[in-house]
Amino acid sequence: MIGEKKRIEKKRIVKKRIVVKKRFVAKHLSETFEKIKKGEEREIIVTWSRASTIIPSMVGHTIGIHNGKEHIPIYITDSMKGHKLGEFVPTRMDPIDERNDNDNKSVMKNKKK
Repeated sequence: MIGEKKRIEKKRIVKKRIVVKKRFVAKHLSETFEKIKKGEEREIIVTWSRASTIIPSMVGHTIGIHNGKEHIPIYITDSMKGHKLGEFVPTRMDPIDERNDNDNKSVMKNKKK
């Protein structure tokens, strides 16, 4: 009986940990959205915080999220709630094969001659 109680208590603790976990939103972002609510202004909010979670007060605003090189404006919709800002801005671009461009140019030069 004592072993069974310990197992039950462990399960309860695990459940509590999941419920307690909070969403992270950068302090400057939450303050900015409070100011915007009062003023009803529509402007692009620039941020480097890709780890911030999208909360309901962000819906309907445009946020410029840094991808490592520049800020990319993203319009926040209702379906984005609960996701991180960084999920919507890619940090890596596929390299373009420059050899194909050069080969095509050299072929065109040969055809002209």
